[in-house]
Amino acid sequence: MQLTVVGLNHQTAPLSIREKLAFAAANLPDAVSNLARSEAAEEAVILSTCNRTELYCVGETEKIIDWLAQYHDLPAEEIRPYLYTLDNNETVRHAFRVACGLDSMVLGEPQILGQIKDAVRVAQEQESINTHLNALFQKTFAVAKEVRTDTAVGENSVSMASASVKMAEQIFPSISDLNVLFIGAGEMIELVATYFAAKNPKLITVANRTHQRAQELCDKLSVNAEACLLNELPDILHDYDVVVSSTASQLPLVGKGMVERALKKRHNMPVFLLDLAVPRDIEAEVGELEDAYLYTVDDMMDIVQSGKDARKKAAAAAESMVEEKVSEFIRLQKNRQSVPLIRALRDEGERARRQVLENAMKQLAKGVSAEDVLERLSIQLTNKLLHSPTRTLNKAGSDNSELIDAVAQIYHLDQHD
Repeated sequence: MQLTVVGLNHQTAPLSIREKLAFAAANLPDAVSNLARSEAAEEAVILSTCNRTELYCVGETEKIIDWLAQYHDLPAEEIRPYLYTLDNNETVRHAFRVACGLDSMVLGEPQILGQIKDAVRVAQEQESINTHLNALFQKTFAVAKEVRTDTAVGENSVSMASASVKMAEQIFPSISDLNVLFIGAGEMIELVATYFAAKNPKLITVANRTHQRAQELCDKLSVNAEACLLNELPDILHDYDVVVSSTASQLPLVGKGMVERALKKRHNMPVFLLDLAVPRDIEAEVGELEDAYLYTVDDMMDIVQSGKDARKKAAAAAESMVEEKVSEFIRLQKNRQSVPLIRALRDEGERARRQVLENAMKQLAKGVSAEDVLERLSIQLTNKLLHSPTRTLNKAGSDNSELIDAVAQIYHLDQHD
C-alpha cells in the first residue's frame, strides 16, 4: 500500500469520457466508503468536478483502477488510456498544484480549493481518511493558502462564470434585453447567475428540483428573478434566450425534441445554451439544431485561457513555492516514519540495561565486591548492545557495502583506521 492518485482531467480526457467517470454528489459518500473498505485502498478521498475526477488513496494503483472501472460498469481497458497515476512524492506535488489552481483550466481559479475541502469533509464523515491522507490534505490546505497569499497566481483570471457572460455576449448584443433561465441552484449556477444579474437581464428564472432552493437563489440575486420546478421546463423553455444548466442529474434534463419545440414557438429566434454539468444536462444532439447555440465546459477553453500570459510569471513563483513545500512535507513525513524505529531501539536498550542491572544487584547481594560487579556489568551491557549489529555484519560479509557504510555512520566509525 502506498500514497497514490488515479485520475483524469480536462487535459487527458474529453467530456464524453469525464462524464462517464464522474461521481454525483449524492453518491459520493457511499462511493468513497466503498473504496476505502475494498481491497484496493486503506484510505480514500474522491474529488469529482466538471473538469476532473481524482481518487487520492493509500492503496494499490492497479486495484484502484479496477475498482473505478467496476464502480462505473466500464471495462478497465476502455478508461485506462485517459488516466494518470502518480505515486508518493508525485501525489503530494499534484495535490498541492491542484489546490493552488495550477492544474486548472482557469489558472489560479479559487473554486477548486473549496471543492477539495468538500471532498475531504465527505471522506472524514465516512471515516475513509486516516493518518496519511489527513496529513497530506492538512498540508495541502496550508500550502494553497500561502501560495494564494504570497503570489498573484489568482489575479486577472477569467472564471467560468464570467466567461459564460462573455460567450452570451458574442451572440446577443445586450444581456439587458434577454430572458435568462438557470437550471439548477448549486454553487456553479449561483456564481454564473451573479455575473448575469450584474448585467440586469429582463428576466431571470431559476428552475430546480425543489422550489425552496430555487427561491433562495432568486432572493440572493436582487434582480427580477422567479423560481420554478424542473418539470416545468418543457412549458417555459421557449421564453428564454439564454439557458445555463448545471445539476447533479445522471441523465439529460433537456433533450433535442424539447429544444426543437421551443425554437418553433420562438419562430427560430436563436437561443444560447451553456451546459456546465458533468454528466451533461443537455443532449449533445441539441447542437445540431440550426438556431440552438450549445456550448459545454470544454468549449469554454479559449475564453478562460485569455489573460494567461499575464499570469505566467505569478504561476512560476507559485510553482517554485510548491516545490519547496513538497520537499518540506516529504522530509517531515520521513522524520515521522523514523520515530517508531527510534522508540523500538531505545526500548531494546532499556531492556538490556534492566537485565544487566538486575544481575548486578544479585551479585552485590551475594557479597561480590562492587569493583567486580561493575566490571561484569559493563562487559555484559557492551555485549548485549553490540550483539545484534555484530551478528548482522558477520552474516552480511564484506560484499554488502551499503550495510557496512550504514553501521559505520551510525557508530561514527572510521573504516580506514
